[in-house]
Amino acid sequence: MFEHPKGSGKYSYSAILVHIHFHVPAYAYREEQAEFRELVSSTGIEVIRTIAGRRQAPHPKYFIGRGKVDEIRGRVDAEQANLVVFNHDLSPAQARNLEQSLQCRVLDRTELILDIFSQRARSHEGKLQVELAQLQHLSTRLVRGWSHLERQKGGIGLRGPGETQLETDRRLIGNRIRQLHKRLGRVRKQRHQSRRSRHKAQVPTISLVGYTNAGKSTLFNRLTTAQVLADSRLFATLDPTLRRLRLAMVRPLVLADTVGFIRNLPHDLVEAFRSTLEETRDAALLLHVVDASSEERQVLIAQVNRVLQTIGAEEVPQLEIYNKIDQIENCQPRLERDASGRICRVWLSAASGEGIELLRQALAEYFPAKETVVNSQQAIRAC
Repeated sequence: MFEHPKGSGKYSYSAILVHIHFHVPAYAYREEQAEFRELVSSTGIEVIRTIAGRRQAPHPKYFIGRGKVDEIRGRVDAEQANLVVFNHDLSPAQARNLEQSLQCRVLDRTELILDIFSQRARSHEGKLQVELAQLQHLSTRLVRGWSHLERQKGGIGLRGPGETQLETDRRLIGNRIRQLHKRLGRVRKQRHQSRRSRHKAQVPTISLVGYTNAGKSTLFNRLTTAQVLADSRLFATLDPTLRRLRLAMVRPLVLADTVGFIRNLPHDLVEAFRSTLEETRDAALLLHVVDASSEERQVLIAQVNRVLQTIGAEEVPQLEIYNKIDQIENCQPRLERDASGRICRVWLSAASGEGIELLRQALAEYFPAKETVVNSQQAIRAC
């Protein structure tokens, strides 16, 4: 998303963070600020200082007031920082005005998250999805030249009479976006065929969803004995993973681990990862993993449900998994049922294994044993 300069030190960028308070409760402001610092640290950027402030509304030219711009400029000069990161989305004009005034690179929240995704993507599909999201976001700004893309088409004859460099850049980016859409369309078709095979063989898919760093991958590994990367960093897992779920006296199941959600997840990322998130939309059950130790867990649950609504998965049945009870004093694993007697919540610790058997019990109630369906094993192998 942005170039990391080579250097001899541990960090290639040293940053001043900017977080402005816009009419949110104090506890939510603290949580947002802590998450922001974790996001920045996830990229390998050295955090020098966080500058906070309050505003009624964003300034049209700088997003922040002129006095705050002068304060940040003074800190940039004093600390020798080479990057300023905003925990807000900036318009192209605001970003350019800030870079001119601060005389250093300015990054907004969307660009920061896109950079994290670009570092985490490992599979071919994941890389295509991240590149598409980056190009869709950058097509509205074009602060830097993209003429190097001409080499993909030969260069000669590309520029028409009177065509400006900006028009050339836009056309080159548009061509690349169309290519990525075609490639991801083929991936989406393959995923659809796999889901159709599982549906035909009556093999239900259970999808893990939740806020990033809630412990989804740890729970996935615990249930399936898989070796998916489980890391405390935000967005440690991007690429979806499907595995057979073996439960005694339960019909064949498939468990899917998906990308974690976050506050204000960039729209371009939601669109780019739509083929991946379709596994969630078409699931028979969602295991909504919640960090039970977080004071803001209800807000995080609402954030996840908002993304599920965006991708059309709000009607899929949910079983809430309150994870990390080992970090709560005197909290024991347990099941909770709704008014109709259906299990609606499981309290457990994926890290220690406490309460895992209760989750298996809950899944056995959701998916009671039945006669083995013909060709079910072949459908599972298609995952």
